[in-house]
Amino acid sequence: MLKAISLFTGTGGLDFGFEAAGFETAVAVELDAACCRTLRLNRSWPVIERDIHHVTSKELLKVAGLKKGQADVLIGGPPCQPFSKSGYWARGDAARLKDSRADTLTAYLRFVRETQPKALLLENVYGLAYKGKDEGLERILEGLRKINREVGTNYRPFWQVIDAASYGVPQHRERVFIVASRDGRAFEFPAATHGNVEDLFFRTKPEPYRTAWDALGDLPEDPNDPALKTTGKWADLLPSIPEGQNYLWHTPRGNGRPLFGWRTRYWSFLLKLAKDRPSWTLQAQPGPATGPFHWRNRKLSAQEMCRLQTFPDGLSFDCARAEIQKMLGNAVPSLVAEVLAREIRTQLLDTPIRTKKLKLLPPRRKTTPKAERVAAVPRKYLPLEGEHTAHPGTGQGNRARARRVA
Repeated sequence: MLKAISLFTGTGGLDFGFEAAGFETAVAVELDAACCRTLRLNRSWPVIERDIHHVTSKELLKVAGLKKGQADVLIGGPPCQPFSKSGYWARGDAARLKDSRADTLTAYLRFVRETQPKALLLENVYGLAYKGKDEGLERILEGLRKINREVGTNYRPFWQVIDAASYGVPQHRERVFIVASRDGRAFEFPAATHGNVEDLFFRTKPEPYRTAWDALGDLPEDPNDPALKTTGKWADLLPSIPEGQNYLWHTPRGNGRPLFGWRTRYWSFLLKLAKDRPSWTLQAQPGPATGPFHWRNRKLSAQEMCRLQTFPDGLSFDCARAEIQKMLGNAVPSLVAEVLAREIRTQLLDTPIRTKKLKLLPPRRKTTPKAERVAAVPRKYLPLEGEHTAHPGTGQGNRARARRVA
């Protein structure tokens, strides 16, 4: 099998996709203890459980059983908090390179330089490439140019923002992917295969998006698990919101009751899955009212989150549901990794896969049940009805103004 070095492995989202495309993770580096336990529970990959800044390339290659230049691909998704969209929502900006956590980009580049893989793939949030705020992306591109000058490689990076749903993942999740070959070969990202069939943007008619029902339709809709019960101040309001909607349903511009101001909450506040559409992005550290929630007005189970992330079936976990959600919410959908890994094999490593069938693509279900009935708003929320001011805009909210004053 082709050999992969995996950095910032997390719970293995990239690795499972590359595995499906015929790669073996020769070594994984991960700091989080729960992620490491999960990796060891499900795969026999060698795992270095330490801060990546304290791991040397000599140790990495020794554990992998590889020499410099032998790895077929180096993969990884450095922690993305410095470039996260949530920073823009709260502050009108994000710390980006001023955040010490951005040093993970430098760590990734260090291993490129010192292991010199035949190809590389780096994943990050799409905020990394925001126009005018793309210092992180530029650091990576300039870092690769510097490596080429100093060690004689020819890494020529190609990057693209990809919505996972465009490749058949039953979840909208936008991320930046950077791919490069050591010998300077060009890389072409594959065209989107799934989308809205009425969208005139596509040159050729795509397959319809894979939906939440495609992913979850064979699983119990009402599992007997107390941990999935919604809690908190807003739990009883969730049944009054239709499938595929969020709190905006109960604003002056929605079709419910005017309980909130327009865009005064995060998009994921009281957000609910719709059976006939892809899921919204899974959150890593949600509050009690943060979705997406199941259409049966409960939290998603570990198995359901794995399905929406297109992880292989049968994974085991030995931690609490909140820890599982953190791991899975931070992960890369494995089907996207499988699609890109197959292209890396074909375009950069001259080892194409004979079969066109993707291992991690969810099956399409023939029929989708009707949407669940919507409940009336409980009386305890009715005092909230009235006129509510809309959010003034990005960076203009109360918390953003408070930071500027401070």
